[in-house]
Amino acid sequence: MKIPKEIQNIIKALDKAGFEAYAVGGCVRDFLLGKKPSDWDITTNAKPEEIQKIFPKNFYNNKFGTVTVQTASNDETLKNIEITTYRIEAAYTDKRHPDKIKFTTSLEEDLSRRDFTINAMAMATDGVIIDPFNGQKDLKNKIIRAVGDPDKRFAEDALRMLRAIRFSVQLGFKIEENTFDAIKKNSSLLEKISKERIRDEFEKMIMSERPDEAILMMKDSTLMDFVIPELKFGIGVKQNKHHVYDVFEHCVLSLKYCKSNKLEVRLAALLHDIAKPAVKQGEGYYSTFYNHDHLGAKFAKKFLQRLRFSNEVIDQVYTLIYNHMFYYDMGVVTEAAVRRMINRVGKENLKDLIDLRVADRLGSGAPKAKPYRLRHLEYMFDKVQYDPVSVKMLKINGDDLMRELKLQPSPTIGAILDALLAEVIVNPKLNDKKYLLARAHDLVRLDLPRIRALAREKIETKKEEEDAAIKQKHWVK
Repeated sequence: MKIPKEIQNIIKALDKAGFEAYAVGGCVRDFLLGKKPSDWDITTNAKPEEIQKIFPKNFYNNKFGTVTVQTASNDETLKNIEITTYRIEAAYTDKRHPDKIKFTTSLEEDLSRRDFTINAMAMATDGVIIDPFNGQKDLKNKIIRAVGDPDKRFAEDALRMLRAIRFSVQLGFKIEENTFDAIKKNSSLLEKISKERIRDEFEKMIMSERPDEAILMMKDSTLMDFVIPELKFGIGVKQNKHHVYDVFEHCVLSLKYCKSNKLEVRLAALLHDIAKPAVKQGEGYYSTFYNHDHLGAKFAKKFLQRLRFSNEVIDQVYTLIYNHMFYYDMGVVTEAAVRRMINRVGKENLKDLIDLRVADRLGSGAPKAKPYRLRHLEYMFDKVQYDPVSVKMLKINGDDLMRELKLQPSPTIGAILDALLAEVIVNPKLNDKKYLLARAHDLVRLDLPRIRALAREKIETKKEEEDAAIKQKHWVK
């Protein structure tokens, strides 16, 4: 690998103006690992105003001494380069931000304030590494070690404790013993960190190649108490004949074996059984967890809202967990039932729901990820995918009803469409404009509650019957 010309040009321009300048931090770590850095940072003894004079295309709007210089690169990672003046920081009263920034002329002082030794290295344009804290040695030995006193580093910014775990699972490194002990000692400081910052680190852990290891390290370090305490309640909660692991172990293993690269599916894999401890009845081989899917969806929603995940992510995770207990018996479940399932879950979520079930099975110790009945359900999804399963797939719409029935926009229009869809889901051949308009004339004579009841009888009541069938067959995970 070579240092990009944009970075070399910036460092050389600062050098020509009489200043020191180096690539620094994570980009140096990744460079030494042979990985393309996601961004490049430069540190210098030049003051912000001096940096601005050298690079006219810049913006500077912060109190941390960082000037962002714009380049002409076509590479997104090189278009905006942050240049920060050597600095030291005063106390961190809020455990998040330094109370005061003070510039220094010493590169080593600047590196001493950084979080981990593997991030406390600087590199000159000729490839020479400045490494006062033996970061290269830790990089070679695959160690995450705090710079200097770990208690001080975590007291400065408590998010660093989560970052240690995140780097560990992203890089496949081990957290050094004293550093890990300091995390356990200072874990409560995480309460002072914003939920958004915690969410960003948690998401990176979940999307790493070792997300299960991150959850286990959070448990062992007690950081779990301040990020996702809901998982703790599953520790030691034994399950029934379908499981060889307790609830917590099962959730972690389901995440481990989740092959999907979608955040929503991985979150659902981790959280899908989060309500089991709350609903458990009985002990041993035939213990049950009725309605843990519905309650679990609510628990997961509260957790995701607490960490400020987007509504889109929350809604999809809720849908997946709410429906993850779907029952499919090839000799019992009809095409109409499959269409009702698609209506309930959404066609766009079908693959994700299957991926969740596969992760769930593997996390239960099942020897086969996708048994024949699950593959047959996928076949049924394909078979009925073009059948009408939503209002927008009906041969008529609200405008047709208003024109035909001489109605103004009102809830009655939506209720009639829902009732018509309920009939069409049972029998797709009824999706005929002439028939639907004639049926609409019959429905409009009824009051609104009765129209809504007709739709519910055909869709919701059937769903309740299917749920009852699941319980009767002891289909409990």
